[in-house]
Amino acid sequence: MIDVSQDAGLWTVTLNRPNKANALTEEMLRSLVQAIRDAHSARALILTGKGRIFSAGADLDAVRAGLATSPLWEELSAAIASLPGLTIAALNGTLAGGAMGMALACDIRIAVSEAKFFYPVMKLGFLPQPSDPKRMAALIGPSRTKLILMGGQKITADEAQVFGLVDRIVLKDDLMFHAKELATDALAASLGIAHGIKELCD
Repeated sequence: MIDVSQDAGLWTVTLNRPNKANALTEEMLRSLVQAIRDAHSARALILTGKGRIFSAGADLDAVRAGLATSPLWEELSAAIASLPGLTIAALNGTLAGGAMGMALACDIRIAVSEAKFFYPVMKLGFLPQPSDPKRMAALIGPSRTKLILMGGQKITADEAQVFGLVDRIVLKDDLMFHAKELATDALAASLGIAHGIKELCD
């Protein structure tokens, strides 16, 4: 349910459970963490999903088994954030709940116009993963972060771009083309240069 491909320094990690809105099970989270750790030598990594939805967050059966508060979410976002190469979230559709941490940890986020973004943890009785509000607030500010996390708002791709949560909106058929185009310079450079630029930006 997690597909990984490599091509000359470019890694693509794809959530492949479209019949369940790419909702994440514990097994999928563990596979994602391992895939990201394995990609430490990647000069660029694209994270995307199959189907119309990037990810609905945690699988409901897995939530009932305790996945919503699993440390695996933080392990995953930390692993993405620690990659020295360029990381691109190519959001093929709606992004919800804890799955947002993956996108927040990436360097760049592009999305299709149909995508919506929401993180309904408060009404479900959970705190968000610790790093998610900090990363979100760094991108869109504290008030808009509270609009999503506390106000329970589902925002559109256009709003997400205005806020700064998404860097570019693209046509669905062009999503992977744009993601690979964004990776071009990173693939042509050394990993050390890419990592150096990331450190200067952060």
